[in-house]
Amino acid sequence: MTRAIITVVGKDTVGIIAKVCTYLADSQINILDISQTIVQEYFNMMMIVDMSRCNTAFDQVATELTAIGDKMGVQVKCQLEDIFDKMHRI
Repeated sequence: MTRAIITVVGKDTVGIIAKVCTYLADSQINILDISQTIVQEYFNMMMIVDMSRCNTAFDQVATELTAIGDKMGVQVKCQLEDIFDKMHRI
């Protein structure tokens, strides 16, 4: 299984979850776990996804998710789980 971590941060607006999840579904990327919170007007979401059925290169997925975020005015980051774990090791 190829797992990745997707984070979305920014001012809350209508359709953030819908747009990100639609892209993932269209790309055959399965959501394994998801957490989202809104603190006042600020949106924060973290997803763990399975990319093993996705036929698109990881770098392209990350770039396209960033572009989706840019259009909505939020920051979307996609990292492979291994890299995320190494960056956030205590």
